[in-house]
Amino acid sequence: MSSARRQYTSKDLAQPVTGEKLANEPKKFFMTLRDIAFWVGSARTDAALEKLRVEHGSEKAFDLLYSRKSDPFSSGLPCYRYQKLKYQKLISFLPKRHYPNVLDVGCGVGPFTRELSPHAGRVLGVDLSEQALIQALNCSRDYPNLRFEQRDIQHIGKIRESFDLIAVLDVLYYLPNLSNEMLESVAGQLESLLAPGGLLLLVNHFFFHLDPASRQTRRIHNSFQANSSLQFVSENKRAFYLASVYSKRNSAEKPEGTEPTPLN
Repeated sequence: MSSARRQYTSKDLAQPVTGEKLANEPKKFFMTLRDIAFWVGSARTDAALEKLRVEHGSEKAFDLLYSRKSDPFSSGLPCYRYQKLKYQKLISFLPKRHYPNVLDVGCGVGPFTRELSPHAGRVLGVDLSEQALIQALNCSRDYPNLRFEQRDIQHIGKIRESFDLIAVLDVLYYLPNLSNEMLESVAGQLESLLAPGGLLLLVNHFFFHLDPASRQTRRIHNSFQANSSLQFVSENKRAFYLASVYSKRNSAEKPEGTEPTPLN
């Protein structure tokens, strides 16, 4: 896509952000006994990542993870029910419309990028790890509308495109600097990449505020709610994650003072 932004008509901007969804939400139980291994493996991966980051920095640490194990976060392994159902549920939270240009931030090996493929004109998956993207490309050869680039979310605003949908799944708490200033910067950069009326899907681990990651999730989502150019659309709490949807305001719109209260 060229650097020129897509021109939107009033009909585009009038598309509702509520009502019919892209898909029905799956009603299956969210996990099986086998999925216990998924959580154990995820905890071990996070611990290994922290050790590698201390020694090598974030980019090389992620590359080492993906070079040692093809899917270290088990995001696309078919043996686990939880992740596949999670992706299907996330699709069901989105308004039913066609999304010409979509961005999947922190795509890893690309399982959610591929989940988005049928609903989009084209999808760009970006990740910090070159090794992850090599595997994402290899796994996505049957999806002609997908492409992948190496990007750092801390500088995501350098992308010269606009998007109708941006997905940010389980990424932000891996930032080396999770200060309020950094969250404000990332939220602003992501908002700048959205076309007028475009949607942002923000998803993070969430378990009753009991663990450190859940407490970070509350702060992350509150920081996005504080961005005056993003209008809150919906919030969906499910087992072990929180999914929030935001819409980019038309420049002529003004906040109406009806934003939700910060998460507790």
